[in-house]
Amino acid sequence: MADINLKAETGRRLGSKESRRLRREGKIPGVLYGKGMESCSIHMDAKELRNALQGEAGINALLSLQVDSKSYMAMAKVIQRHPVKGNVIHVDFQVTDPNKSVIVEVPITLVGHSSQLQMAGGMVDQQLFSITIKARPGEIPHAVELDISPLQPGGSLKVSDIEIPSGIEIESNLDTTVATGALPRGVRGMEGEDEQTAGGATEASGSAEGSMEEDHSSSENAT
Repeated sequence: MADINLKAETGRRLGSKESRRLRREGKIPGVLYGKGMESCSIHMDAKELRNALQGEAGINALLSLQVDSKSYMAMAKVIQRHPVKGNVIHVDFQVTDPNKSVIVEVPITLVGHSSQLQMAGGMVDQQLFSITIKARPGEIPHAVELDISPLQPGGSLKVSDIEIPSGIEIESNLDTTVATGALPRGVRGMEGEDEQTAGGATEASGSAEGSMEEDHSSSENAT
């Protein structure tokens, strides 16, 4: 059962003008929908909504949504934000069965420390910041963790390297790269130069040896 309560009211008029008025009053417009019910327009206090979605489960929290005199188990499925300010301007809530798994997206948090990468003067380049999982609403983690301790210079870690709690399934491609051990540009250039220098030295050594053999052969023929 959800332990996060959020109050909402119905009866709001539709239209962008009405939505702007609600936001000026510190309220957020939204929609509640679900299987076997008609969708209804709702609105709620912006501060209470923010507090409800900042808990341990984050935006994937299972809420006890109190709409007028009725109560629904629901999750925020679509959160619209202002393109510049980033604040929430509209939320779509879906009535959810707490005993049935849902598919959601959760962020990836990098943990640990790669001493080998640090010694090489490299840095961690995170390329994937969230994955899609399947879990029951009450078991959805706030984030999944990837331990970067084994990350080697020039190496990579994939989705398959993420440790997932029991009861949760990964829906994302397991072969997708999450993070790489990137080396500084100057280090990569020096490595290339070292290889070229070593190769040049080997060629020069081979040419010198060949020249000495030719000289030795000429001396024997002259004798």
